[in-house]
Amino acid sequence: MLVTSAAESARSARNVSLVSFSLGLGVLIISLLGERCLGVINALDLQYAVIASVCYLAVVLVLLMFMFRGPSFQIAIRACFLGVVFALGVIVTLLAVSNWTVFGWYLCVLSFFHFSEYVCTSLYNAKSLSLQSFLLDHSLAYHIAAMASWVEYTLQAVLLPGMKQCIWVSGSGLALCIVGEFLRKLAMFTAGKSFNHNIQYRKDESHVLVTQGIYAWCRHPSYVGWFLWSVGTQLILCNPLCFIAYILASWQFFNERIQDEEMLLINFFGEHYIDYQDRVCTGLPFIHGYKMHARC
Repeated sequence: MLVTSAAESARSARNVSLVSFSLGLGVLIISLLGERCLGVINALDLQYAVIASVCYLAVVLVLLMFMFRGPSFQIAIRACFLGVVFALGVIVTLLAVSNWTVFGWYLCVLSFFHFSEYVCTSLYNAKSLSLQSFLLDHSLAYHIAAMASWVEYTLQAVLLPGMKQCIWVSGSGLALCIVGEFLRKLAMFTAGKSFNHNIQYRKDESHVLVTQGIYAWCRHPSYVGWFLWSVGTQLILCNPLCFIAYILASWQFFNERIQDEEMLLINFFGEHYIDYQDRVCTGLPFIHGYKMHARC
């Protein structure tokens, strides 16, 4: 009965998120229609398009307030925000000057990552679904890293615009993000109810050791995917400083997290996990996990 209730609750929350994301995405239609009708040939026409978009978002906000209450509204406002960010990414890609085009790619990738984390959690592990599943409030360090990348991009786009027009670099970053997304979501699908965004300090009855599928190739495919996605975002932006910083910071984060997680996994599964460590590497370079004599 509890499982059924959790599944129904997750289904309802997923529907709320999908509707709200779509409403946020609707600002794209308003903006592009305004651009087509007005031509956006001068600052005044652009101002009209912006005003129309703001009015649309105000109507959407009021609509969400009437449609949803309490936790559902909290889901809706986050999903709608991500829809707006995705729409903004498309608008920037299509309409911005060339040295800002790839920032539009980045916004789409960023929005999709956070929204898909919530949707996938609702599909594969309904019991653990919460507002934190959006990963929007992951950590202070995550927010600082994101803002640092925006600052670097803005300064270089203004002072050295040519740096932001290396399409082959940005294209490589986009491909890396897509691969990272695929690996992470495949890991979530394969692990199912055993996947959780937070380290589990107690073994749940549904928690099993997953060693098949993508987990037969590396012990932490979701972290590999996130690592590739994180680094890929900085290639999209052609941010040389943050590219290096993200590699170092992400490596340090996952090294510490895997150490902590594997201590608990050995406690949960004992020799079974130790055997698994001996057969399969973590998947991340120079990270061996808690068992120091891991093979890779």
